Amino acid sequence: MPDWRQRLTALLEQPAFQHAITALILLNAVCFGLQTSAGVMAVIGPMLTWLDHAILACFVIELALRLVAQGPRFFRDAWNGFDFVVVGIALVPATDSLSALRALRVLRVLRLITTLPRLRAVVAGLLHAVPGLSSIAGLLCLLLYVSAVVATNLYAETSPELFGTLGASALTLFQIMTLEGWADIMREVMRTHPYAPLFFVPFVIGTTFTVLNLFIAVIVESMQASRERVADTAVSETGALKAEIVRLAATVEALRADLNGAAAQGSVPP
Repeated sequence: MPDWRQRLTALLEQPAFQHAITALILLNAVCFGLQTSAGVMAVIGPMLTWLDHAILACFVIELALRLVAQGPRFFRDAWNGFDFVVVGIALVPATDSLSALRALRVLRVLRLITTLPRLRAVVAGLLHAVPGLSSIAGLLCLLLYVSAVVATNLYAETSPELFGTLGASALTLFQIMTLEGWADIMREVMRTHPYAPLFFVPFVIGTTFTVLNLFIAVIVESMQASRERVADTAVSETGALKAEIVRLAATVEALRADLNGAAAQGSVPP
């Protein structure tokens, strides 16, 4: 890498520069919130629009500097690609056909993930948990489908609004799974089916208190594994640095011994 690219990369990685970008992202988030208020826009709307454009210009310049500094390596980092897409969306012209895409400029606030290492670690942990979460989601969908079929066969005639069709039963059971008014639904069904708790209580225990908690367990395990990977990387880097220091120290001692030997033989002045 040329020296000027190294110096530019070092400048972009300075804590002061990163803190400035973080402050701009937070300020941009405040602007987005204020722009949702008609009263605020009527008073300081033009100033907010100008400030939004100025912050966007800063983001474009910062992204261009990083692209120049890193060259082709820029797009090898997924976080750089994320920043590029987020800033690129904000540059889309505000035409009628692209107005919905233009509204996604609020995604610029998500750049906080790339500027704060702890947030990046959390997102990385969640991404590593996706395979496990997909398996649990499949199990949950299977339980929900089987329970919806059973509930439709049992309660469709007496509670058609809640369990009249397979879709209605699935929606009602999903509401029960979230514990939103599930006791009221169960008591309503119990008016004609006194033994309804034999269905609803095991469903709540099996989905809410068991399967949903598996999501938390997988996420926590993934976070712990991600933290351990970071710790192992830091330990390996520290070990490599110590080994290099020991090697350099041994080299210096060997050179010193050679010089002392040469000085003792009179070939080098003491």
